[in-house]
Amino acid sequence: GAMSVDSITDLSDNASKLLEALQLSHPHELDPRRSLGKKKMLSLNPITWQVPRIVDRCCKHIETHGLQTVGIFRVGSSKKRVQQLREEFDQGLDVFLDEHQSVHDVAALLKEFLRDMPDSLIPRELYTAFLSTASMECPSQLATLQLLLLLLPPCHSDTLQRLLCFLAEVAQHAETTRGPDGQEIPGNKMTVSNLATIFGPNILQKEKPGEKDAGAVSLEDSAAIILVLQRLIEHHQTLFMVSPAMQRDVLRRLFQTDPDAIDYLLRRK
Repeated sequence: GAMSVDSITDLSDNASKLLEALQLSHPHELDPRRSLGKKKMLSLNPITWQVPRIVDRCCKHIETHGLQTVGIFRVGSSKKRVQQLREEFDQGLDVFLDEHQSVHDVAALLKEFLRDMPDSLIPRELYTAFLSTASMECPSQLATLQLLLLLLPPCHSDTLQRLLCFLAEVAQHAETTRGPDGQEIPGNKMTVSNLATIFGPNILQKEKPGEKDAGAVSLEDSAAIILVLQRLIEHHQTLFMVSPAMQRDVLRRLFQTDPDAIDYLLRRK
């Protein structure tokens, strides 16, 4: 994310720092119509989702080429090809994923990225709080999950939302269906429960990868992790919605503390 920003130079230092916290992804670099191999400086739009390039491109690739792939995320991949893709992303190259890449390799790359993040997608200090929602009744459970999601750093929140939307779409193609002409469209067999079982341990981590006891999770915690991620996938649309009343409260507070920044945000909107 250490790239130039071209549209906040007229703001004060404090306001600029506030907006710089919103930077990460470029709004046009994921456009499939862009010229392959074209080298140019990327200018970051500060009013955009903070989703790592590797996550969004892996999700888009599978959404385009792998929704009907049986056993996606479960079938083995080529370790050599996954490692090569990983190194290219690590080097900051403009990696273009197309139909020539195996969806199983891309799926493995996405799982590896989430597993090996220095700080897990749901920060470890919130691990116990998220797991405690597993024993709650539905209305209280969803309300608590929403409040916990509001505590996530913007990059974590935006990336989690992108991932949950993607997983929900994968789950919608789990069952075999019939096309308009009666032809059979195979399902990928990846239900919400299956996806939660696979992705839960990568998103909710108690210890850092490589640390002592990092892979040691109790059966009780494992069940809670799966259930919590199931709820997040099933209700992702409403969980990430902020009520108009809360939006007004936030705007009032920001007008008092950072009026230049909030004026800039509203003008951009």
